Amino acid sequence: MIKSFLWIPCAFFAVSLTLNSPVYTPNSFSLKDSTENSSVSLASRLFNHYVDNIYQTCALQNSGLDVAVLKKAITGYYNLKLADKITSNSCIITIVDLAKSSCTKRMWIIDLQKQKLLLNTWVAHGQNSGADVASHFSNNVDSFESSIGFYVTDKVYMGKHGRSLKLNGMDEGFNDRANERDIVLHAAPYVCEASIKELGRLGRSQGCPAVSPLLANKIIDTIKGKNLLFINGNDGSYSSKYLNPDMAVRIAFQDNDSASSANAML
Repeated sequence: MIKSFLWIPCAFFAVSLTLNSPVYTPNSFSLKDSTENSSVSLASRLFNHYVDNIYQTCALQNSGLDVAVLKKAITGYYNLKLADKITSNSCIITIVDLAKSSCTKRMWIIDLQKQKLLLNTWVAHGQNSGADVASHFSNNVDSFESSIGFYVTDKVYMGKHGRSLKLNGMDEGFNDRANERDIVLHAAPYVCEASIKELGRLGRSQGCPAVSPLLANKIIDTIKGKNLLFINGNDGSYSSKYLNPDMAVRIAFQDNDSASSANAML
């Protein structure tokens, strides 16, 4: 089971925020400095503090991850855990930010419990999503475009690309046809520095988040079996029920001691 301190900021965050819509957009998750905005609740301050602590401890700024993207991923992590979509002892999250150039290492695998960056590497996007930066996304079969949103990793199998990892899309209308489309994590020889030098970008997949053959087994073994994968992208239409902070109210504190511990974090 994940350590109790990881639940503290999320619970406060959930209790204090009540939104009218059951679906939340990425724009709802811009971080604000709690010391400059008196209207920011204790819960929001605690949650932001928690995200910032992971961001700083893992030195994620140095590797190019945006803190707002990390916050969305962690929010989804707790919501998916509450929905029993990921395992109760899961502490690994994987983030792919397709808003960034394919020439950059835009995949991050993070251990939330240890607050450690496990891996930062290249990842390809779909050939019809764009050249260097993905700008078009689709949930349609044979679109050859990437699908953004929350995924839950599943079983390992041997496919046409060798050892691969099944992905279950969690966001209706955005990636829930991942199985039908055969969207999986697999190795591809065009995910390498040589492709960047030759093409000015990585090679592209048929919609799958393809990774380097040198790292594929390590990535698969690290994130397989009901863990979170979040694919971010520049799509103003994207929304997800897993960005809903209210769902986290189900992990509200059992006693006053937990509340006292949370206050001590500030």
